[in-house]
Amino acid sequence: SKKLDEFLASTDRAGSPLRRLAIGKSPVATYRSTPPPCEVTSEAATEQKERGGEGADNVPFDGTITVLGIEGSANKCAVGVLRYVPPAGDGPGGGTYATLSNPRKTFVSRPGEGFLPRETARHHQVHVTALCRAALSEAGIDDPSIGIDAVCFTRGPGMGGPLTSCALAARTLALLWDVPLVGVNHCVAHVEMGRVATGAADPVVLYVSGGNTQVIAFSDGKYQIFGETIDIAVGNCLDRFARVVGLSNDPSPGYNIELEAKKPGTKYIEMPYVVKGMDVSFSGILTSVETLARTALRKKTVSVQDLCFSLQETIFAMLVEVTERAMAHCGQDKVLIVGGVGCNKRLQEMMGKMVKERGGSLCAMDHRYCVDNGAMIAQAGILALQHGIVTDLKDTWCTQRFRTDAVDVVWRPPTVW
Repeated sequence: SKKLDEFLASTDRAGSPLRRLAIGKSPVATYRSTPPPCEVTSEAATEQKERGGEGADNVPFDGTITVLGIEGSANKCAVGVLRYVPPAGDGPGGGTYATLSNPRKTFVSRPGEGFLPRETARHHQVHVTALCRAALSEAGIDDPSIGIDAVCFTRGPGMGGPLTSCALAARTLALLWDVPLVGVNHCVAHVEMGRVATGAADPVVLYVSGGNTQVIAFSDGKYQIFGETIDIAVGNCLDRFARVVGLSNDPSPGYNIELEAKKPGTKYIEMPYVVKGMDVSFSGILTSVETLARTALRKKTVSVQDLCFSLQETIFAMLVEVTERAMAHCGQDKVLIVGGVGCNKRLQEMMGKMVKERGGSLCAMDHRYCVDNGAMIAQAGILALQHGIVTDLKDTWCTQRFRTDAVDVVWRPPTVW
């Protein structure tokens, strides 16, 4: 339409809101991969060939690789450009990764409301082209058909409408530029971005977001799930509580809960604490806190700050408990927190105390890489490319159910305890 054309054209103006969002927003971030997850070995290539499936007959990419990643599994539409530069000569190490650009646009619904798939998909359809242009401009790539080696996209898990909207954009760009496509597991992308960004070689991973809650460790060629939610995700629990008490969705409900919980004078209210072995449950505590919000809050016997503080303390204690069990079982001394909820400073503080008592260290990131972003999709895509894994056009469908432990992590040497 004419309005859409005018909007897309506006991204070429330096003063447009989207350009201000993308250009100069995030400096180039460079990390050294530790350990080298991208070394292509004959054993890995043989193993992938025997497994068959995606990319079994493709030649691994080597040398410098620059890819564009598109993320759109939930309410954030994001595009990132990532470059891998191999180590000079025969020196040790796995080379460096540089995030050349990483703009994103968030669909923010009205207070008291969540984001619906259809509305979110429409948001991504409107913004994905402009974000791609902004990302390429910030990365200094004038001709993507020469400067981009592959287009990576989120294949799942996530919301169907937003996923397919961004996958369509990825297919179109790959055909225009005549480059391969790489479908990426959203959860694995979070883990790999975290490993490279923090330098954590083999941590226990706590993945906490609006749609996922998992305790993960690498074993036998896969990211195995040692514990997870048996009902709703921790981020979904926080979001739904925020709606009840009328907190804003801008920039996110969880962040506004965190701010309320930090206010002085809060008191702790006992809430249901449900840990079943290595799994957790948040539906009961959500019902409890919603009931308190509709009764005690109206009577003014508790405050919104009390409820936010108590909810955080309880659910984060549950997460720390199951993560500590996973550390003990796996014999690991490092914990990596990924996912949008991982930005929460109180969660990082509680986890850090537990890990320190065990003589270990916490690996955490800020909102640039914890929250859904395009660079993490590009990161996982580069690792796949380096082992010859690409996605045929006919296989670029998306799925809302794509388990973390369904991915063969061929770029890491298999380990078994």
